[in-house]
Amino acid sequence: MKILQINIFKLSIPMIPFQISTGTMHDAQNLFIEVKTDEELTGVGECSAFPMIVGETQSTCYEMAKDFARLWKNKDALDITSRLQELDAFTAFNTTVKSAFDMALYDLAAKKAGLPLYKFLNGRIKEIETDLTIGMDEPARMGAKALEFKNKGVRIIKIKLGKDGITDIERVKCIRESVGESMILRIDANQGWDVETARQVLVKMGKYNIEFCEQPLRQYHDHYLPELRKISPIKIMADESVFNHHDALRLIQAGACDYVNIKMSKSGGIREAIKINQTCAGHQIPCMLGGMLESRLALTAFAHFALSQDNIQFYDLDTCLLGHLTDPVVGGIEYNGYFLKVPELPGIGAAMDEAFLETCEQITI
Repeated sequence: MKILQINIFKLSIPMIPFQISTGTMHDAQNLFIEVKTDEELTGVGECSAFPMIVGETQSTCYEMAKDFARLWKNKDALDITSRLQELDAFTAFNTTVKSAFDMALYDLAAKKAGLPLYKFLNGRIKEIETDLTIGMDEPARMGAKALEFKNKGVRIIKIKLGKDGITDIERVKCIRESVGESMILRIDANQGWDVETARQVLVKMGKYNIEFCEQPLRQYHDHYLPELRKISPIKIMADESVFNHHDALRLIQAGACDYVNIKMSKSGGIREAIKINQTCAGHQIPCMLGGMLESRLALTAFAHFALSQDNIQFYDLDTCLLGHLTDPVVGGIEYNGYFLKVPELPGIGAAMDEAFLETCEQITI
């Protein structure tokens, strides 16, 4: 199946500002691509640039996508391994934009096979329930927001932390008191704490029944994680410390984490995400599947992937629910409350609204 052209779009989605420890996002800075072939099949892919974590912006993704498209033109779309190796040989890192190209190839391969992506990946239907994330704010306001979530049927809340340790404890205290003991709470520091703060905060938060803490320390402080894990009453999940399966193995062998968070924007897409999950599964380390600020199109691909990997036991697939003010996606996953249902169409089963795409900056290679 020969690649004839690739359409590249800056997919900017307005949203309510969302704050984490490393900064605030005022809109979803996404990239969308269409890979058109000589068999009249089109593969779609999307990525969400989160510069504070992955080091890419929408603009850098857009420019790199032009080079990627030129590399792939007139080549076989079904030779996924060769196509992705070409991207890795062309540039180190840039995993965010690579993930959109990876997604488009898997979409094409599943469409060619006439299968929904999860079946193409040898998956099966299982229950996927996402958490819903609360961005950082004043403790009382976060407590009120958590109660609002509970009243809307949310059963799992992820709390963004990572600033002042004392205030972070108060944030968790207010939320637990607001929602009661039955709700599952997760916390995510996004690398925001120094080592001593992490030690103190995790120990003091133990009484609030927290399921796990994502990425308490900066990536360059990974060597402190084994000690932190031993004293923490809260299990540790590695996120920004794991971009690939080599990172996962390094942390697992060091005894540095209980869980790993897989994100396509870090792994470069489905191919490497499979390797990360296999590495973790081989060492009895369950995984979570998360995202940045993707639309329902990318989230649909993520959900298909989750259905194909039994070791993925936690789901943070709420990115389009975090204040997106418009939904440009046609088809795709459906939310039944906070449970996800994937489409049974061939491939990902989602597309972008053509009228919305006409408003986006775009180029065809």
